[in-house]
Amino acid sequence: MSKSVVLIGYPLKHSVSPAFQQAAFDSCGLEVRYEKWETEAERLAEAVNKLRQPSMLGANVTIPCKEGIIPLLDELSDTAVRIGAVNTVVNRDGRLMGFNTDVEGFTTALCEDGGFAFRNKRAVLLGAGGVARAVMFALLNEEIRSVTVFNRSIERGRRLVSSFAREAGRIELLALPWTELETSSALQDSDLLVNCTSIGMRYGATEGESPLRAELIPHGALVYDLVYNPEETPFLREAKRVGAKTLGGLSMLVYQGAASFELWTGKKGPVDIMLKSAREALE
Repeated sequence: MSKSVVLIGYPLKHSVSPAFQQAAFDSCGLEVRYEKWETEAERLAEAVNKLRQPSMLGANVTIPCKEGIIPLLDELSDTAVRIGAVNTVVNRDGRLMGFNTDVEGFTTALCEDGGFAFRNKRAVLLGAGGVARAVMFALLNEEIRSVTVFNRSIERGRRLVSSFAREAGRIELLALPWTELETSSALQDSDLLVNCTSIGMRYGATEGESPLRAELIPHGALVYDLVYNPEETPFLREAKRVGAKTLGGLSMLVYQGAASFELWTGKKGPVDIMLKSAREALE
């Protein structure tokens, strides 16, 4: 009997996960179909219940469901518990297990494709949602010096910082309102600037926009946009204008997808095939 894996979130028009995950299943000779399930937050429980069917291997989870799905699952990995967000679900005989592979995807892309060395560096995160939680966790596992979070809702930013206070040890954590981006020294002093929002995403409400104007982007930082569609976002174009080094979100997407693939199938994800298919889908 053929199996299925689904992508849960809303909106999903921009996603290339179905293209590269299907290419991975096909290249490994697996009878698995990868489908999109557009799911708004109020219908999440209904979608999760369907994952318990024997024909379902599991799911990927994206915005806005990474945090809301947690109470609907039967068990979480230690990493998912510590992050407080899930991006991968595995169906094990009707029990739903939640994992987070964003950490692995983020760190692998940052080190291998961005050539970034963490030691004694200062990071700034734009946004405080589910993916920002994974990024924060990843940074605190390295020898980073400080992490500053800018978010439109300062309360949500503070919740993110406070939830990782114990993990931080000597690492400096700070949450600031979005309105202080123009005046805070944290932005200009940063070595790593990560966009964890969906600003600039194709087909989204902010398509064509950048979270920061070029004059606010620190030219000495590595600017990492986790938005992957389009592959060169408005934010990355603005960063290049000031001479900053840039890294797009496509490789993180593929690396986390390969880790998810292994959780569903027990087989290593064919990263080269997945990356090629993802790029073809974007084109």
